[in-house]
Amino acid sequence: MSLAIKELMQIGESALKKAGCMDPKIDAELIMRFLLSLNKQQLFIKAQSLLDEKNCEEYFKLIELRAGGKPVQYIIGEQEFMGIPFKVNEDVLIPRQDTETLAEEVIREIKSRMSQKKMPGGGYQIMDLCCGSGAIGISLCKYLTNVKVTATDISGKAIALAKENAENAGVGKSVKFIESDLFSSLKKGLGAAKFHIIVSNPPYIESNVIPTLQREILEHEPLIALDGGVDGLDYYRRIIAGSPALLKPNGMLFLEIGHNQGETVCSLLEESGNFEKVKVLKDLTGHDRVVKCVKIS
Repeated sequence: MSLAIKELMQIGESALKKAGCMDPKIDAELIMRFLLSLNKQQLFIKAQSLLDEKNCEEYFKLIELRAGGKPVQYIIGEQEFMGIPFKVNEDVLIPRQDTETLAEEVIREIKSRMSQKKMPGGGYQIMDLCCGSGAIGISLCKYLTNVKVTATDISGKAIALAKENAENAGVGKSVKFIESDLFSSLKKGLGAAKFHIIVSNPPYIESNVIPTLQREILEHEPLIALDGGVDGLDYYRRIIAGSPALLKPNGMLFLEIGHNQGETVCSLLEESGNFEKVKVLKDLTGHDRVVKCVKIS
């Protein structure tokens, strides 16, 4: 049995809608583009073309995976972040648009300093903690000149995928990857290195909230990258305690936060006695998303 591409996507969309997927039309199209290795324009041109029985069956298998809760990004193996395609699999979180607020703020800060001719010798040294797929650190290297990024993650599999993403983005020589539980393995790999900026999107979901997450997240994304402890603040406490020793004078710390964590994370930073100019930034939906601050010299 052969069916037209357009007709197949309509059937796929209907199945995904019935399964409760949030974006059934988009997902049905992405899966078809993946199957046929077509971009959006090519798919539009070929919409009336017939697919043979083998490709029809393969398409329905992929639709069934999505209907069963597997995120479309893991099915097609890719997610765009900051306009850059990143390979993703179940070893890393899927990069979210919310996190672009964090990357954009770091870019804005460094460009501001560059415009004031505050370029340090050797360029800006940046640390990306809990790097996952490498989305933040790689994006910084892609959109900034004269930066070097050291990216860490507790997962060796995540580090391997992030390295691949860096090479694919053309910034492999600008990013150094270290397998480490936050700062624990850094002394051997860094020596006396100090950073102008430390940025992190750490696990920050409360442990008792984890079981209530959408099945796409709960059943497929790595829980180690989500669980922030009983109050969701475990990693913030550790980052706030360990960052001062690795930041240069007047170095900056940028943290992604949950929508309800701005006030608490700010309090932790202020109570540490090591940071000033603590500020909360909102994302495009108006929710608290980023906390930034300056190390007290």
